Amino acid sequence: MSGSSAAQRPSRLALYLDLIRWDRPAGSYLLLWPTLSALWIAAGGFPGWHLLAVFVLGTFLMRSAGCAVNDVADREFDRHVKRTAQRPVTSGAVSVREALLLGAALALAAFALVLTTNLATIAWSFAALAVAIVYPFTKRFFSMPQAVLGVAFSFGIPMAFAAVQGEVPALAWWLLLGNLSWVIAYDTEYAMVDRDDDLKIGIKTSAITLGRFDVAGVMGFYALYLAVWGVLGARLGFGWAYYAGLGGAALIAAWHFTLIRERSRDGCFRAFRVNHWLGFAVFAGVVVDTVM
Repeated sequence: MSGSSAAQRPSRLALYLDLIRWDRPAGSYLLLWPTLSALWIAAGGFPGWHLLAVFVLGTFLMRSAGCAVNDVADREFDRHVKRTAQRPVTSGAVSVREALLLGAALALAAFALVLTTNLATIAWSFAALAVAIVYPFTKRFFSMPQAVLGVAFSFGIPMAFAAVQGEVPALAWWLLLGNLSWVIAYDTEYAMVDRDDDLKIGIKTSAITLGRFDVAGVMGFYALYLAVWGVLGARLGFGWAYYAGLGGAALIAAWHFTLIRERSRDGCFRAFRVNHWLGFAVFAGVVVDTVM
C-alpha cells in the first residue's frame, strides 16, 4: 500500500514545475508581449538577437520566480480557496525554504541575463524586483492590489527602453501607464473567479472593490489601455498596421465582455486565460508597422 502511494507521489522536479506554472505559460505571455512591443518601439524595429533572447528568457524566468514567491506569501490564504488549495507550497508538498530557494535561483538567472546589457537596465532591474516582491503582500491592505501587479507586469517596458537607448524616456512611462490599465482589466477578471472565497478570508481585490461595477470597470480599463497606446502610436507616426493590431485587441476585449457579463467563474477564468492574445495583437501590429 505504501509502495503504491510512493509510486503515485509526484517527483521533486514535477512539484517544482507545478510551482512555477510550467504547464500554464499564459502568465508569461502577459508579461512578454508588452515587453517585446516596447523593445521594438524603442529600437524602431528588430532589436537584435541578443536583446530579444535576454528579454524573452528573462520574462519566463522572472514570471516563474514570481510564482514561487507569490505562493509562499499567499499560502495561508490559498488553502481556503478551492482553485489554489493544492498548490505545492500550500499543500505542504514543497517547503517554504525550497520555494524561496527556487525563486531566488530563477531570479539570479534572470539577473545574469540583465548583466549582459548596460548599467541603466541593471539599475532598473532592482526596482522591478522590488515591486515583484512587494506585490503579493499588498492584497492584505490595498483595495486595488491589481494596480501594483500592473506596475510589476509592465516594468519590462522601461527596462526595454533602457536596454536599447541607455535611458528611460517619458514615452516608456506613458506606455507603462497604458499597459497597467490592461493588467488591471485582466487581473480583475481573474479576481472575479475567486471573489466569494476572497471575501470570506479577507483578501482585498479590485473585483471586491469595484463591486457591481466590476464588469464596467474591466471594460473601462481595456478602453483606457487601447486609448493610451492609440494616442502614443499617433505621436510616433504609426500607420494602419499598428491600428489594425489595436483594432484586433479591441475586438478581443469586446468578446471578453460576453464572457464576463454573467460573472460566471468559468467565463471569467476563460477570459483571463486567453488575454495574452489581446497583447499579441498589439505586438503584431507594432512589428508589422515597423517593417513597412
